Amino acid sequence: MASSTKLLIFSALSLLQLLQFSAAQAAVNGGYWFPESGFAASNIDSSLFTHLFCAFADLDPSTNQVTVSSSNTAAFSQFTATVQSKNPSVKTLLSIGGGNATRTATFSSMATQPSSRKSFIDSSINLARRYGFSGLDLDWEYPRTSSDMTNLGSLLSEWRRAIAADAQSSGKAALLLTAAFYFSPNLNGVNYPAQSINTNMDWVNVMAYDFYDPSWYRFTNSHSMLYDPSSQVSGSSGIGAWIQAGVSANKLVLGMPFYGYVWQLANANNHGLLAPAIVPGGGAMGYNQIKNFISQNNAAVVYNATIVTNYCYSGTTWIGYDDTQSIAAKVSFAKQRGLLGYFAWHVGVDSNWALSRQAKQSWGA
Repeated sequence: MASSTKLLIFSALSLLQLLQFSAAQAAVNGGYWFPESGFAASNIDSSLFTHLFCAFADLDPSTNQVTVSSSNTAAFSQFTATVQSKNPSVKTLLSIGGGNATRTATFSSMATQPSSRKSFIDSSINLARRYGFSGLDLDWEYPRTSSDMTNLGSLLSEWRRAIAADAQSSGKAALLLTAAFYFSPNLNGVNYPAQSINTNMDWVNVMAYDFYDPSWYRFTNSHSMLYDPSSQVSGSSGIGAWIQAGVSANKLVLGMPFYGYVWQLANANNHGLLAPAIVPGGGAMGYNQIKNFISQNNAAVVYNATIVTNYCYSGTTWIGYDDTQSIAAKVSFAKQRGLLGYFAWHVGVDSNWALSRQAKQSWGA
């Protein structure tokens, strides 16, 4: 066969691999799990999910390679087999990164050079294949500068090409490529590379939470409201901005927190939204802990349909969180807007799978 003909066939096959990921992607009913949560992967009801994310693999700052700590090797290497024992069709993704300042700087450094990006990409693919994952998930929290965003765009393009080449050489299905990004495509005045994201990613997990934190706000509020008539800080505003920036609705997955934040009221008799609070508050609390708090303290429970949030209070303790009402409304919003689906952070703090079941039921077939 002439070399030019071989080249033509190779190019056509490469293009086919590049295009495969953009074909109609099955809906995402996703959730994150991490071993440090203390919740065993074997206890996950994987029948409630289409995709499960195993978090977090690390980035070695000296080699720019993706690694898993020795304490997590067994859990990560067995994750896919463990969750597929209850649901053989569930897809698993290896999530890389996580939210701390050290990792942010490490990602920023890695993304600056083609050689370091290649080290990261190749090692991520090798690790995903070795552990039987269906895909890779980037959790760089957060790119901070315009250079970071430009480098992120290059990273995604190169990652996609490497995934296509891997699929062709291995004869296996191409790995999924996803990322967890800020709720808006604009982060402190710096824009995400929307064109590269839309072209190269299977989808984006939009982190539509952590809007308000009791450690610095002197008033109660929802940290994950779907709507906010008074500002652009909300899940719906973020989704709208991502679409306006050029990322297709069917490549967006709405994030929902399975945890809430605890505020300390300045006055127990003033306990609504935006009530004065004492800083700092009580930090984060998982949904299962919130349900226990409500039961043990006979706490009052309120659902606010205007912004789509739940909150409860007892004495001077006030907790904003998502319960089944807000989960149902958010999932319905995601489906009506033509989004690809939803995901939760994190499955280990659900309460008897109440939120996960509600989400799956609200999404429907």
